[in-house]
Amino acid sequence: MSQAPEPLEGAPLIAPSTTDHPLYDQVVEACRTVYDPEIPVNIYELGLVYTIDISSENDVKIIMSLTAPGCPVAGEMPGWLAEAIEPIPGVRHVDVDLTWEPPWGMEMMSDEARLELGFM
Repeated sequence: MSQAPEPLEGAPLIAPSTTDHPLYDQVVEACRTVYDPEIPVNIYELGLVYTIDISSENDVKIIMSLTAPGCPVAGEMPGWLAEAIEPIPGVRHVDVDLTWEPPWGMEMMSDEARLELGFM
């Protein structure tokens, strides 16, 4: 039985975002409007949005995680995020995928989120 190859040492588990795309900042702002109902911080500052990939045709692909696989809104949050991004002028299509690799951890939160939640 063959195993999947181990990731290369130092290889990023989180794909890079398309930060140089003209729509990137607007997509980030839309992500900041979506909140985990159990935590009073938006999902972007929580570090749940791993990758924002925007194609040259303005198709937006989001790779996100949740604080835990048993999150009560696991089935709904990707839809909430897509609904927040779709109205942005110029966005053609939005696809939101959930991933559990790497698992989310508190170290992924922004300083703003840590402060808001009393971890700083």
